[in-house]
Formats: sequence, structure tokens, C-alpha cells
Amino acid sequence: MSEGVKIGLVSISDRASGGVYEDKGIPALQDWLGKALTTPWEAVTRLIPDDQPSIEQTLIELCDEVGCSLVLTTGGTGPALRDVTPEATLAVAHKVMPGFGEQMRQVSLAFVPTAILSRQVAVIRGQSLIINLPGQPKAIAETLEGLKDGDGQQKVHGIFAAVPYCIDLIGGPYIETDEAIVKAFRPKSAIRPKA
Repeated sequence: MSEGVKIGLVSISDRASGGVYEDKGIPALQDWLGKALTTPWEAVTRLIPDDQPSIEQTLIELCDEVGCSLVLTTGGTGPALRDVTPEATLAVAHKVMPGFGEQMRQVSLAFVPTAILSRQVAVIRGQSLIINLPGQPKAIAETLEGLKDGDGQQKVHGIFAAVPYCIDLIGGPYIETDEAIVKAFRPKSAIRPKA
């Protein structure tokens, strides 16, 4: 996949970036996006420490220089002293999109009571959407996809259903998804015919 929508995948972890253990965030994001997106896309990956200036610099680079329409971060969103991903994300924001963080916590609360400790945010920088995701691979998929009942009906919407239309609204590329994984929601007037 060398052509297509550029998506920045940033794993933020002192230990993984230092080689103490293998990063699981970027592979989890690549796996989920590989299943969910039908639009050709290209991953631009970065593995960096929990350091606010480094995070800010990486987000600016991916948005302004590389031209990623979507940047997904994983890690560094809890209350620990080294968790500064939300601060770095807000520092580079042109607009804050609070609904994403609210819904991520709502989804995660269905699984763990500690979801209320998460400080994930989403912002727009220029024509890029930046979203802070959880650090655990299982939680990444749950947050993006949402919750379905035993019959496969959506009980709680994941956040990715709103991502393609948000990217449309900020002048980015038209992204389509596999509806079996996550159905991208757009108003009827914004849906383009299949090519």
C-alpha cells in the first residue's frame, strides 16, 4: 500500500520506544484499519517516548509536512506523571472535538470502571484529525468499533463511524469502510456513489 490516504500512527511509550518491550499499539492500529477501510491507505508510523515536546513535534510533522488526513495516537492518556499525550495534542490544535473523548470513555466504561481515568482528546489541525486512543490493543478496537449485541446490532457506536465524515468536512479525502466492521455515517447528501 504505497498510495492512498495517509494515516499517521503514533505509539507513545517510554518503555516501548526505549526497546524495553515490543510496541503493540501500532500493529493493533494497522490490523484494525486493514480490516475496516476499503479506501486505499498508507500508514506513516512513529514510536516515541512520553515527552511533550517530542509528541507535539511529531504531530505537527505528520499533519503539516507529511499530509496525514488522520493521525491516531496510542498511549500516554492516563493520570500518571509521564502521561502528557492530551496536553501535547491540545497544544497543536486549531479546533477541539470533545465528542470523540466523551464517546471513547462511554465505550470503555462498558468494560472497565477505570475508563473515567482516561483523558483522551481529539482535535483538528489544519486539514488533519488527530485522535488519542487507548494504549491496549483490545481497547483500541473496542473504542473504534463500538459495542454490538449477540445479533450483531450496534449497541454503542464506536468513534470511527464519525471519522470519515469529519475528514470530509475539513477538506480531506473521501474514506470508505467495510460496513461489517464499522459503518461510516454520512448524511444522505454527503454520500458519494460507489465508483
